[in-house]
Amino acid sequence: MNKNCESLLKFLAVKKKKVTGVFDEQLTSSDGGALILRDINKQLGLTKKLVEAINDKRRQTHIEHELDELISQRIYQICCGYEDADDCDSLRSDPIFKMAVGRDPDGDPNLGSQPTMSRLENSVTVRDLLRIGYGLIDIFISSYRKPPTVIVLDMDPTADEVHGKQEMIHFNGMEDCYCFMPFHIYEGISGDLITTILRPGKTPTYQEIIAILKRIVRRIRDSWPEVDIIFRADSHHTKPEVMKWMDAHTIDFCTGLSPNSRLYELFDPIIQQAKQKYQYTGKPVRELASAIYQAGTWDKERRVICRINVSGKGTDVRCIVTSFNDAGEKYLYDGFYSDRGRMELMIKDHKNALKSDRTSCTRKEANQFRLFLHSAAYVLMQAVRKYLLKSSELATAQFDTIRLKLLKIGTRVEVGKRFLRLHFPISYPLKSILFRASSIFATLNTT
Repeated sequence: MNKNCESLLKFLAVKKKKVTGVFDEQLTSSDGGALILRDINKQLGLTKKLVEAINDKRRQTHIEHELDELISQRIYQICCGYEDADDCDSLRSDPIFKMAVGRDPDGDPNLGSQPTMSRLENSVTVRDLLRIGYGLIDIFISSYRKPPTVIVLDMDPTADEVHGKQEMIHFNGMEDCYCFMPFHIYEGISGDLITTILRPGKTPTYQEIIAILKRIVRRIRDSWPEVDIIFRADSHHTKPEVMKWMDAHTIDFCTGLSPNSRLYELFDPIIQQAKQKYQYTGKPVRELASAIYQAGTWDKERRVICRINVSGKGTDVRCIVTSFNDAGEKYLYDGFYSDRGRMELMIKDHKNALKSDRTSCTRKEANQFRLFLHSAAYVLMQAVRKYLLKSSELATAQFDTIRLKLLKIGTRVEVGKRFLRLHFPISYPLKSILFRASSIFATLNTT
């Protein structure tokens, strides 16, 4: 049989006309919107910062792919839904991705392949990773035009299930699997990523928490000496040593606290009052109360806020411990602490939309580098949402929605001697957003 016939796609007829398809267009792409990522990357200096952090030991006279091109290619592909290094093989000649890294789509050589990306991942050292981690913090700092008065450090680990023989894996009984539990640290007000750190799949120790916090805090205060820093996290981070360290470094905090028999006894009057009120009214009751409490392992007394919910489902008691002694219970619990639930959306964008759990390398350094690449993709997508999509219908959209509606545009590339022109579908529904992005970049490039 003719090979051309074998490669034809066959569809149902339309008005008795035979419908077939063939993959033969070289200068077309399904990701025309990816050039937005290149423009905003240039404004942020993101890839430049990562490249500066890596000691490239390759013989520069013998390389075909610059480090900046490889990292940019990988990050852009992650943003567009190609999260695996294997995807690089089929996308090497994609004209949009070639343009996104600065190559001519028709004349220049193809982009990096999967083996090239794998060699890069496994060449990165611990020192490189430390510099990349600081680089991400610097990108966060530089995203502010002027120093903020206050920032909120939201920290939370999330399960990253593994299925191989990766270094540093650990069985987690709660998750019922072998996994990593990488730390995700975001700024809670803006949703901007600060950094992500790979770690074993177990409850964090106070040494781990302090080791990360001290590096972040020192870097931030070197740039913003006067900024007020608030730490917000769940009960896994409420450790005596961590609270003592925050006191010593003038960091306020509001963290979860697991109830115990002493706390139940301390708040028993308000718990009983809530139960009686529910029995009397038959309607769900919610009460908040605070008291001064000191656990046996704590160095001093601290303020604890208790939230009691009583309904037909029973009595639910939750507690937090805080360094704020004057603010009201309702504001601290309902207005501030509960707002850390937004972090679940940030992790969802990072982990689900950008598939940052693709940590299948054997070496822990390679997996940390992968996590950083996905974090860089988060920074790019967050910047797109924050700066380009403000006041648009996608202003609060999840990353996978932004990808589907803004980046995944079928595009034909026209190559001339002195120009490259992208031909988008005339029926594309979000033209106004692309025109707005184009005008913003034009303005930035002239200032």
